[in-house]
Amino acid sequence: MIGILLKDASYEQDIRELLMAFYPGETFAHERTEEAALYVEGEFEPEGREAGPEGRTEDQTEDQTEESRGEDGGFFSLRLLENGETLAKKRFPVQYGKRLETKTAIKRELYEMLSAHTGKRLPWGTLTGIRPTKIVLSRLETGETEESIRSFMADTYLTSGQKIDLCVETAKRERSLLEKLDYEKGYSLYVGIPFCPTTCLYCSFTSYPISAWEKKIPLYLDALFQELTYTAKRMKGRVLDTIYFGGGTPTSLKAEELDAILSKIEELFDLSAVQEITVEAGRPDSITEEKLKTLRRHGITRISINPQTMKQATLELIGRRHTVQMVKEQFHMARELGFDNINMDLIIGLPEEDLADVRDTLDQVEELAPESLTVHSLAIKRAARLNMFRERYAGLKIQNTQEMIDLTASRARAMGLHPYYLYRQKNMAGNFENVGYAAPGKECLYNVLIMEEKQTILACGAGTTTKVVFPSENRLERVENVKDVGQYIERIGEMLERKEKMLEKLE
Repeated sequence: MIGILLKDASYEQDIRELLMAFYPGETFAHERTEEAALYVEGEFEPEGREAGPEGRTEDQTEDQTEESRGEDGGFFSLRLLENGETLAKKRFPVQYGKRLETKTAIKRELYEMLSAHTGKRLPWGTLTGIRPTKIVLSRLETGETEESIRSFMADTYLTSGQKIDLCVETAKRERSLLEKLDYEKGYSLYVGIPFCPTTCLYCSFTSYPISAWEKKIPLYLDALFQELTYTAKRMKGRVLDTIYFGGGTPTSLKAEELDAILSKIEELFDLSAVQEITVEAGRPDSITEEKLKTLRRHGITRISINPQTMKQATLELIGRRHTVQMVKEQFHMARELGFDNINMDLIIGLPEEDLADVRDTLDQVEELAPESLTVHSLAIKRAARLNMFRERYAGLKIQNTQEMIDLTASRARAMGLHPYYLYRQKNMAGNFENVGYAAPGKECLYNVLIMEEKQTILACGAGTTTKVVFPSENRLERVENVKDVGQYIERIGEMLERKEKMLEKLE
């Protein structure tokens, strides 16, 4: 446990996220406790005021917030302590109310303290957000040179040269993919199917065992169709660019249920301008020939068949009830049925896997030759069983190294695949990133859109999030559907009212 003691909480989240990067899996306390050996203390001192007892300035109370201070100039003091001993301290000037500049300065100073204490340099430096390419892409779009962007990333965020190279290359490819889109009139559609054959050990997504909900699927589809009908009517006159079916595992549904959803979408929406339709058939144990034929009949252009690993022992450990051989059989079946854009997901850092296991997985994937490969670094989320029952799994060895990440990158490029989108998550093994590689012309445009947040995405289904983009105002607003399937079915009217309040702002 790590203690975070601040005089106010204005930048507490930023400090906590950086600590999480150095100490993944740790918990935090906001008061002194015997369980915490390491503490970070921080305090803002307005300029021109004398510090009183314990560093607090006169007429300054502990519950003051950044809003109450406006853009006060002054100093921020940081102190790192372990077992009561001061390891490092720093006092530096800030404009406290200027959030971006101040949080960048605080994180940079704290980073150097933590780096000196741990002996670690993080590959992404102080960057803890999930969309580092947004920084690069926004600067490229203003005409800034690559050299200037590289210097900015290194100086401001202490990002390593290797990650800057990856970020710049990916952002350039994203820009070329997004150039053909109309952000004002276009939108994308996400359809959430929150069911899976089983729940994987690491999973934190909204998903429910299909066996437990099988009899209520008609009720779920009724609610989903209401939301799709509303969405099609509300967005009429706008251009639908991409459709993405995610979850969960959409192919957990029966072939006739998939057919019903796809038929309803064809009935409701103008698909004449749609550039891609992706269906995550991620679990091989959910795939049948009948389901794949259904997807082909409806013109699905891209599917995912996700092994995560090609090591059988790991598949059994993480709760995926399929074999390595089944992955290969379903992949070949999809090929024979005419699918020419197949993605495969891998997770690096799965329990008990090492470099040799990653190499063997890549060898087997390369033989299949998918059009895209998405490489995830294991992120242990709060809602994952691996975290919720951590005592049960405490003996599992989890490792992710730069050598593993480098291997996936080199092998992806050897397959003719290039990075086209990336994102990061908290508590990632090794503090690395997730990267999508694809052959030229086989990139998933929706994946870029969801990361860069440049286009409105209407999301339908339990646990989904609609993102409404206002390009002229450079802002984004979200509206979330309830996660619980039963609540979604019962409260679908409420979900539509939430959407309407948001979407009426687009007019």
